[in-house]
Amino acid sequence: MAPQVSSELESTESMPLGPEMSPRARRLRVGAWQVARDLPASFRYAFQGLVYAFASQRNFRIHVLTGVVVFALGLWLQLSVDRLAVLVLTVAAVLVLELLNTATEAVVDLSVGRRFHPLARIAKDCAAAAVLVAALSSLMIALLLLLPPLLVRLGI
Repeated sequence: MAPQVSSELESTESMPLGPEMSPRARRLRVGAWQVARDLPASFRYAFQGLVYAFASQRNFRIHVLTGVVVFALGLWLQLSVDRLAVLVLTVAAVLVLELLNTATEAVVDLSVGRRFHPLARIAKDCAAAAVLVAALSSLMIALLLLLPPLLVRLGI
């Protein structure tokens, strides 16, 4: 699915605007500016964002896989429901920030194009730093919640 998303985005970048656009290009561009007409459409757009992030963002995939492993480990260690909830919230925070980082990068790239601008670099670096801070703190939370029961389970 990644190639389709990528090729649609790449194919619209250099398209002319206005009446000389192809019908397919017009559908892609017009759909991007419309507000969702109903609740299912809103969910569909959100799901498309998740699919795009998973297909195109290596770090998002790493965070999803890490979250699944951490949650599975928490279940295996029979953590209490409140501790599992803390793990879920922590992983969700990292994923949300990764999605916001992806959106920030896309908007910055859209606004500055292929030119360099120091404020664009700052925006992208700060968005990436937010993900880094969340990932490091989630690592600490996971260690605090998982390490003691893991050591007990392993007999160490």
